[in-house]
Amino acid sequence: MSTALLFSGQGSQYAGMGKPLCDAQPGVYDEIFRVGSDILGFDLKKTMFEGTAEELAETRVSQPAIFTMSLMCAKKFELDGGTFDAVAGHSLGEYAALVCAGAVDMPTGFTLIKHRAACMDKAAKKNGGKMAAIIGLDAQAVEAGCAEAAADGDYVVPVNYNTPVQTVIAGSEAGVAKAAELLKAKGAKRAVPLAVAAAFHSEYMKEAADEFAALIAGIKIGAPTKTFYSNVLGAELTDFSDIHGLLARHICSPVRFTSELAAMQAAGTDRFVECGPGKALTGMVKKTLENVTAESMDA
Repeated sequence: MSTALLFSGQGSQYAGMGKPLCDAQPGVYDEIFRVGSDILGFDLKKTMFEGTAEELAETRVSQPAIFTMSLMCAKKFELDGGTFDAVAGHSLGEYAALVCAGAVDMPTGFTLIKHRAACMDKAAKKNGGKMAAIIGLDAQAVEAGCAEAAADGDYVVPVNYNTPVQTVIAGSEAGVAKAAELLKAKGAKRAVPLAVAAAFHSEYMKEAADEFAALIAGIKIGAPTKTFYSNVLGAELTDFSDIHGLLARHICSPVRFTSELAAMQAAGTDRFVECGPGKALTGMVKKTLENVTAESMDA
């Protein structure tokens, strides 16, 4: 059995996350909290355990908090005797994947997340935008519907390919609303607005990508010791010579998660373990692949 660790993305956070892990294994995760809090400049444990849902939803808070929870879950997996062969993250989750695959150490991972969250928060407040999950249509139909909705000048594009019948779209408020109505008319079961303050993974994040690229240019990122799958490629990343550029482009590029899952299965992965808050990725695996197992460490 070949195992891949999957790392959660933004939106998976919830109030009190991580506390049951700490209660069950006191002291085990203290180093993660200490390193992260020192780099970020705020108390991660207090924020995760006591922060409100509204506070945790802020980009500058949610990204490092989810990253922290992902590292905690990965540590629990390894302490329980688990081993893995490959990693993949959903959006933000790629950074925990980089740490666990050995491409960067934990302090560097927190530094990358600090810069990413700040750049995206700034762009979100400036440019805004909306996102919605389209349920019940295949990706090609969603792509065609977005192109049709954007024909009159409104901006809307597919940004998260989550399952064969769930694709998230993003863009201007008018563009997302128009596309949602059009796609429902074409057979979508639902168009669910997401509780986010920006059009992530779209051109609305281009300024964040450019600023992030400048901030991380001098940070050393090595080749991983585990197989690493990329959202931008939707496939295994084998050439890390331009990883800085890829991580910057990742901020304003689609998350091709269904393609990654298919590539992992084709390479022999038949067990997927989600590390991070919640069980969203576990559900995506079960809706996308057959003859595999999927489980969450946030049980």
